[in-house]
Amino acid sequence: MPPIDELIRIEPIYHGRLQRQGIFTTGLLLEVTETVTRRQNLADQVGASTNDVLMWRDEAQMLNLAGFGPAEHRLLSQSGFEGLKDILEVDLPTFGTRLARGADELKMDRPSDLTIEGWWDQAHTLAE
Repeated sequence: MPPIDELIRIEPIYHGRLQRQGIFTTGLLLEVTETVTRRQNLADQVGASTNDVLMWRDEAQMLNLAGFGPAEHRLLSQSGFEGLKDILEVDLPTFGTRLARGADELKMDRPSDLTIEGWWDQAHTLAE
């Protein structure tokens, strides 16, 4: 599981607060935010809004897609995908086109069609 400091949507002030709550990885963040009540509790504990917590959770879900690392995170961010919700809002061809454009802008190789389809499918599976 990626460390929470790989989440780019968490303001720096919250990193330390989350770590004091024992949340060091995206997997732990997902675990402690599974329900509305747990999200509210975490928001209260770290002084954030529930919308902040939902945004962190959304990005953490994206970071936990198979075959996903820091370079892929940068690519998806460059392509306009900051979290799982953003992936769910586009169809597969649009997802691939935007990733190709992002890869070109970053001067990196575009992920394979199989990888892109796998990420898109996983996002939809996680949303169910």
